[in-house]
Amino acid sequence: MTIIIGVDPGSRITGYGIISHEQKKFGYLDSGCIRTNVSDFPHRLRKIYSDMMKIINDFKPDCFVIEKVFMAKNANSAIKLGQAQGVAILAAINHGLPIFEYATKQVKQIVVGIGSAEKNHVQNMVRILLRLKKNPSTDAADALAIAITHCHIRRIHK
Repeated sequence: MTIIIGVDPGSRITGYGIISHEQKKFGYLDSGCIRTNVSDFPHRLRKIYSDMMKIINDFKPDCFVIEKVFMAKNANSAIKLGQAQGVAILAAINHGLPIFEYATKQVKQIVVGIGSAEKNHVQNMVRILLRLKKNPSTDAADALAIAITHCHIRRIHK
């Protein structure tokens, strides 16, 4: 059994999702959001890093999967997103985890079947695939979808 942590980075809300995968079966372990409710940007980064370290310590995943940073309309937002992604990756590196990155469009294509799928479609498919009783939050659903994508791609390349 492999334990995968998926991360949807954000400077204000970073979604995470932890699943297990064995052969063709997924298991839901946990998901949620790291909320950085401070205005000082360096302290937001510290919160993302420290919470990610704790989550990794608690669940001891075998790999770390994160959404690739894309160039948003606002360059400043893209830089902040990249910094949030960087501190999350640093937490994984400090635990010796292999790091994998996937583009948003690729995740949506694999999980929903349409690369331009809406957030609610991702939430619904994640709920169905992981047999959850209700939809996770959008950020947690994106993180779980990233983890599911990794399982699918890894299976293709084996």
